[in-house]
Amino acid sequence: AGPGLIGGVMVGLTMAKGLALALDKPFVGVNHLEGHALTARLTDNAQFPYLLLLISGGHTQIILVKAVGEYELLGTSIDDATGEAFDKVAKMLDLGYPGGPKMEEWANRHTPSENCREFNLPRPLKGREGCDFSFSGLKTAVRSQTIDKNIILSDTDKAALAHEFHEAVADVFDDRLENAFSILKQCDIVPTALIVAGGVAANKFLGNRLRTKAAQWNIPFIAPPMRLCTDNGAMVAWAGLERLTSKQNDAFSLKARPRWPLVELSPPQFQE
Repeated sequence: AGPGLIGGVMVGLTMAKGLALALDKPFVGVNHLEGHALTARLTDNAQFPYLLLLISGGHTQIILVKAVGEYELLGTSIDDATGEAFDKVAKMLDLGYPGGPKMEEWANRHTPSENCREFNLPRPLKGREGCDFSFSGLKTAVRSQTIDKNIILSDTDKAALAHEFHEAVADVFDDRLENAFSILKQCDIVPTALIVAGGVAANKFLGNRLRTKAAQWNIPFIAPPMRLCTDNGAMVAWAGLERLTSKQNDAFSLKARPRWPLVELSPPQFQE
């Protein structure tokens, strides 16, 4: 039922209502972000409460997942989402599409050498209070060190820059998550796991850094298999099942929502 491009959401929602009505089945409207948030319970039987890093083309959020329908937002991007930044930088470097996989592919080619340019990108908001993110300046820094200087980049340079971009993003994640963990610790909350979800969760470079962070906290790290990282039917079906088994269905008056923050969800409740 959302969030997303309203046309596609309306088509799917209307179809689901028609099927439920024709087959006399319960109707459950799913928030697709909740699908991402709960995927680890499908794949790894994750137990509440856990700390979720939701990273995709449209979202970058740190969320405490307390239960189905109970989410506390600790931090979010104030401008570009992580996946959006990856796509834009890949386009600047003419690496192809989709940007995230292409950036990781080129980063893996990087081998330091004397013939390689050195790139020093900023770590936005690192060292500051809170858990929010900002990737617009990081993207701009790539442009200022390449396009604005009319530099012709060799393949070696592109690999070095892609690697430095990954390092910058990973450093920011590390810093923001450390702040989130400290906030939870002050509230006597120990998350059962650090979980990453969303399309960017398929990035193994970032996943390895996040795994190291979880090990520092002595908690498990969980990432869905690659096929379940991007938007997919399995995660939506699972979120619907989680709510249905918690005795929820929705009224047919439920409307499609292009914007639908997780924090606006509520625990499952049966609708007459």
